[in-house]
Amino acid sequence: MPKLGVNVDHVATVRQARRGKLPSPVWAAKAAEKAGCDSIVCHLREDRRHIQDADVAQLRRALRVPLNLEMGAHPGIVGIACRVKPHQATLVPERRQELTTEGGLDLLRGAGRVKAAIRRLQSAGIRVSLFIDPDPRQVKAAAGLGVSMVELHTGAYADGKKGELARLRKAALLAHRQGLVVAAGHGLDLGNVRPAASLPYIEELNIGFSIVARALEVGFERAVREMAVLAHKGKS
Repeated sequence: MPKLGVNVDHVATVRQARRGKLPSPVWAAKAAEKAGCDSIVCHLREDRRHIQDADVAQLRRALRVPLNLEMGAHPGIVGIACRVKPHQATLVPERRQELTTEGGLDLLRGAGRVKAAIRRLQSAGIRVSLFIDPDPRQVKAAAGLGVSMVELHTGAYADGKKGELARLRKAALLAHRQGLVVAAGHGLDLGNVRPAASLPYIEELNIGFSIVARALEVGFERAVREMAVLAHKGKS
């Protein structure tokens, strides 16, 4: 039964549109926690387009469930993580021009900064996950870097690309055989989450935008509960 991580970035996106105090991502995280999510996810981007440094610190203090901090392998951001000490850090690729994360880390080329970030985070006692495409070469490279977990990018599957569910299945199996805990996320919604949740060895699904969008219609707690039902029953 996969766990559900709720990403609150886009609550902060709305707040930052006016540079005000509302809506609060901490409020949203607490509502998600009350509704039965298993962890909270936020992405502290180098450009600070949504989540701010203070949000990360407040989330770490306020939550009972684990905090998963997504980040690029930027030394300054890694330093913040080492001070705040989230339960988990997920390293992701990051470009200022992108609307959202467009793919997984390329661990086959120029992974030096990623390696340095892994060492610093692990030395601070933080579990490290790598966000990668469901590519066997990337899975093996991740295992070789000494992390305990990967998150498979589900964007192509969510976009309806043919064969992607099978590709995710193979990558999850390979990651499991490499001794890695497997999560998945990006672009998942109420219409496509059940097949992803049913895949063997997927232990966690991280979902944000579709929950925030649905919350505009039905409220945050109900939006989380609806997603949790589908995620948690994926293998039933």
